[in-house]
Amino acid sequence: MGEKQNQSFQLSFNTSLKVDFQGSRVISDGGLIRELDERLGLDKLIQEQLSDSRQGLNKQFTLTDLLRQSVYSRLAGYEDLNDAERLAADPTFRLISSQRIWDRGAALTSTLHWFETELLTKEENLIGLMALNRETLGQAESLDGSDRVVLDMDSSESPVHGEQEGSAYNGHFESVCYHPLFLFNRHGDCLGAKLRPGNVHSAEDRDQLLLPEIERQQAEGKEVAFRADAAFAKPEIYEALEERGVKYAIRTPANENLERHIAELLTRPAGRPSHKPVVWYKNFLYQAASSKTARRVVAKVEFHFGELFPRVGFIVIVTNLSLPSRAIVRFYNKRGTAEQWIKEGKQATHWTRLSCHRFRANEVRLQLSLLAYNLGNLWRRLVLPKRIDTWSLTSAAAVGKDRWAPGEACAVLLADVGGGSSNPTPIQHDAPADLGAAGPNRLNARQTKLLGKKGSGHGVVSQETPRNGSFSRLHIDTSPPQWLPE
Repeated sequence: MGEKQNQSFQLSFNTSLKVDFQGSRVISDGGLIRELDERLGLDKLIQEQLSDSRQGLNKQFTLTDLLRQSVYSRLAGYEDLNDAERLAADPTFRLISSQRIWDRGAALTSTLHWFETELLTKEENLIGLMALNRETLGQAESLDGSDRVVLDMDSSESPVHGEQEGSAYNGHFESVCYHPLFLFNRHGDCLGAKLRPGNVHSAEDRDQLLLPEIERQQAEGKEVAFRADAAFAKPEIYEALEERGVKYAIRTPANENLERHIAELLTRPAGRPSHKPVVWYKNFLYQAASSKTARRVVAKVEFHFGELFPRVGFIVIVTNLSLPSRAIVRFYNKRGTAEQWIKEGKQATHWTRLSCHRFRANEVRLQLSLLAYNLGNLWRRLVLPKRIDTWSLTSAAAVGKDRWAPGEACAVLLADVGGGSSNPTPIQHDAPADLGAAGPNRLNARQTKLLGKKGSGHGVVSQETPRNGSFSRLHIDTSPPQWLPE
């Protein structure tokens, strides 16, 4: 696909469909995402991970057709099963399914309701649905030659408006809600999610998501790094990561003991205040009362024009990481994108729409929305043209009808590489204890072959999100991530 610009082509999953790049004649992105899931082998994964309890001729719709309809409905913004009545006759939803229902039409509300609340809620199918999501991402990971991975973990709020099982009042969010936990990689793919009652701690059940993923990545020979906010600043988490050789950056709340270590940095510099932020870094060893060992702590102090008091932040960091303090802070700050990805899942695939009464049924709804989000995110970062592959899923869907100019082609499996930051450079200083710790910031370039095509990639430690560099067709950026020098 996409061998020549301005040339139409047929989709392999349905040869009666043709993709033509003529602006106003493009009606939907459903075909391209469906082609992507065909390339990722979703059919085979569904057959391997899910079981169908129906017997005899009671199979008007296959398991694969039902799952695709549930997932693509959410991608299209129809997370409510009542919308199935209208979507059943929609040409896109008929043609992205198997040939047997091209003329018959997609499933109606009653069938989808049975599928989501009865069939998928069985223990083996819920486990299979979680595995299906992870194995789908695994197919995309096989195209990436990177030998390092960064994991971000965060929790979120899923408000409820009824008497759903497991819902409870959460004092932090000040609402009655569920409190799901999410694990992302640095590309925004959600590697796993767990639905939890609304009143559990943010770090509850983290081992069920985090440790299996670490084992999976390490079994593939990859180095793993982990980032999380202050809710995960627990000695047992540090110890579990250190035992597995995982590098981590976890924010810890400030306290009087930590502030005494940086007292000399808290005084505003003499002279006229600079209009640019003045930033100081310091690292030192610190042992909390609940900890068995001292660990490296990185402190960042910022003085901003017009502000009386400095901004102070602390990050607990593993002791065997030799990067300078400012590089560690930059690495940790990228964790904020995980919160943006959660927001994206809420808006684009409505994974907080958990309106079933039973907790198990809501677990299924979360996993279906998760699969929809990941297919959309893979489409965004691997398929979309360079000029819009940084858009959110919500924005890309909103302008789907006029996203490309007439004659501008988009080949499947495209990604961009390179980078630069438009943020103004602050005045930065290292505290005396940090002088001499600086290492090389620029990382070496790497090349890889993907689907028979060559591409190049690079990364720079000091950059934020790399976006505005070179573009290589049929290429995924495999440059080393920005947390470890070559």
